[in-house]
Amino acid sequence: MKNQRPLIFDVKRHALHDGPGIRTTIFFKGCPLRCVWCHNPESIAPGIEVGFYPSDCIQCGDCVEACPTGAAQMDLPGRIDRAICKRCGTCAEVCPGRGLRQVGRFYEIDELLDIVLRDEVYYQTSDGGVTLSGGEPALYIDYASQLLQGLKSNGIHTAIETCGFFEWSQFKTKILGWLDLVLFDVKLADAELHLKYTGKRNDVILENLARLVQERADDVIPRIPLIPGITTRPSNLQKLSGILREMGVRHCWLLPYNLLGFPKRKTIGKPMVNMPAQMLTKEELTGLESFFSWAELVEM
Repeated sequence: MKNQRPLIFDVKRHALHDGPGIRTTIFFKGCPLRCVWCHNPESIAPGIEVGFYPSDCIQCGDCVEACPTGAAQMDLPGRIDRAICKRCGTCAEVCPGRGLRQVGRFYEIDELLDIVLRDEVYYQTSDGGVTLSGGEPALYIDYASQLLQGLKSNGIHTAIETCGFFEWSQFKTKILGWLDLVLFDVKLADAELHLKYTGKRNDVILENLARLVQERADDVIPRIPLIPGITTRPSNLQKLSGILREMGVRHCWLLPYNLLGFPKRKTIGKPMVNMPAQMLTKEELTGLESFFSWAELVEM
């Protein structure tokens, strides 16, 4: 998607968990993976979506009158018949209570820079900066490159959160030189299990990680999401630990299981998934950390 105009579904100011210090995180729509546990399900599809937020609906019916396809219906629990919705966003445009909202819009580079530079003093005083997230920012290589260059020209620390499924030569040429930190997700060691749970094999991902570590080991932090019964299996963590250690990885970040994404699936009309309903306990997390005792475990 090098030449496609990316949609942004959120610009989160004062973020504290997407890199060092106080940051602004820019969330891109579109991802090559389909992780069943994704905590940003609105980031997967690259196009516009419409979310329904029932607590903000004032029951006015404006959406029904405005919808060109008849998809907006007051008697539907989710307000929209997704089978005939064209995702044009007309219903969200006329909604006075913001019960319906358009998810994703295009920003010009200068518009984004204007937003993030409002918090420049926070970046300076906290050693923070700006993180590109998603979705997968590397899907939009030219746009991401221009944005990162604009940030660096203003002295802003830059980071990217990536699933690792990208074209290496383009990433290295157009993005890597403008990044201070790469937060690289690593989920499953087995290629077939990776395909089952994310929709893609992990060959390209592991190859890209190895190249990144070889280029800039100190600036790459693999992040391992701890999904009960899937990525937390001892066999998986033991294999991942060996792979990362052999690559020369120095830092790891273990991401605790996050339930927040599942209610968001309902908001955008996606079916619910059968996932564990309980968070990991502190004792369980401590036990999982033991697989990576050789690395510096970081948390931001």
